[in-house]
Amino acid sequence: MTFEDLALIPPIARALKESSYETPTAIQGKTIPHALNRKDVLGCAQTGTGKTAAFALPILDALGRQKLRAAPHYPCALVLAPTRELAGQIQQSFAVYGRHLQLRTCVIYGGVNQRKQVAALERGVHILIATPGRLLDLVNQGHLDLSKLSFFVLDEADRMLDMGFLPAIRRIIAMLPKKRQSLFFSATLPPKIIQLAKDLLHDPVRVDVTPKKASVEKIDQQVIHTAPGDKKRLLEMILSDESVDRAIVFTRTKRGANVVARTLQEKGIRAAAIHGNKSQNAREQALADFRSKKLKVLVATDLASRGIDIEGITHVVNYDLPQEPEAYVHRVGRTGRAGREGVAIAFCTADERSDLAAIERLIGHKLPVAKNESRRAVARATDNADADAAARSAAAARSAAPARGAAPARGAAPRRWRQRSQKEVAERTEQGSTRSRRHRRRPKSSSASSR
Repeated sequence: MTFEDLALIPPIARALKESSYETPTAIQGKTIPHALNRKDVLGCAQTGTGKTAAFALPILDALGRQKLRAAPHYPCALVLAPTRELAGQIQQSFAVYGRHLQLRTCVIYGGVNQRKQVAALERGVHILIATPGRLLDLVNQGHLDLSKLSFFVLDEADRMLDMGFLPAIRRIIAMLPKKRQSLFFSATLPPKIIQLAKDLLHDPVRVDVTPKKASVEKIDQQVIHTAPGDKKRLLEMILSDESVDRAIVFTRTKRGANVVARTLQEKGIRAAAIHGNKSQNAREQALADFRSKKLKVLVATDLASRGIDIEGITHVVNYDLPQEPEAYVHRVGRTGRAGREGVAIAFCTADERSDLAAIERLIGHKLPVAKNESRRAVARATDNADADAAARSAAAARSAAPARGAAPARGAAPRRWRQRSQKEVAERTEQGSTRSRRHRRRPKSSSASSR
């Protein structure tokens, strides 16, 4: 199958040809025909498989055929995404595929002033891409009405639940008209996701292009068992290797991301942290620098990473293992995209072995212990650290010991003098105490002799 076989309207076909799109990916080839026939779709596919085009092209095709004018406050299509980064990238995809169509798109998310977003909604948009929180804010303020929606897309549904958006999603679904087309996409399908899909979709077509065992064949996955204190040295050795072109390092916490990024910068490795506490401008700048290779390493948390869709990432390092095994699959999916090869290395401490076991159960096999190159990196890191520690200890000992024959520093007495002085003080104190006792007895003796 080719994109020409899908019989999309000429403006879209032209845009795809200009972008060198010829053959649909698996998720696109299985989803687009059903979506063009206005069927609801439940799609299960990992990140990097082309999900965005799978729902964007049918929506653009339908709206391009209808040639409707954009009504103020009433969008025709809504795409919900979990993060600001992912929402922005979805809008970019709509802009590329629909560049020859007279359709307006708008992206809304929190963390920035809403003035421009409100102005866009007042002018009218055909396609709205949004994160749940800001969407509900604008609905409650009266700037947005979803009652005339024709198309609804829920992307990265499993991550939505991980982020605690389930109540917000249910509120949004309750605002939608009953007559609509819904497209539902998720990388995994746990029971809560299945139940949400049943509530949202009507007689859906299920499209599953995810392997039964959640793994990526072309990614060289390794685990390195290490102590917590050795992680920083080990990470530095791995990232200093010439084979690492661009890498993402995952930490469990925002603070951890900041600490790791700062440590790498101090070692001369171009790195930046990206997480929810960073401003929108800082996050966008970090992503832009990473894409242009001004940065070699991006240190990220799970929530921020779902919007990272950058080709050419050669390495992923799990500095901290995720507590949810599904998150490991999403992390690893940052490399080896579009069929390319990649390397994913996981650090595992004694406290993280239960997390590793959960990951291995999910992916269906044991993670191989690091190959010889990585083991040598571990050994070099440990040897260098031991050598550095020994050198520091020797230097400290030399600085603490006075040079042979050198006079003691001014105001400082030799140790034997100090010991003698302390002994003399003790003897004098004892003598003073004896004299005091004798002095107290003298009046009594004088009185007795006088009698």
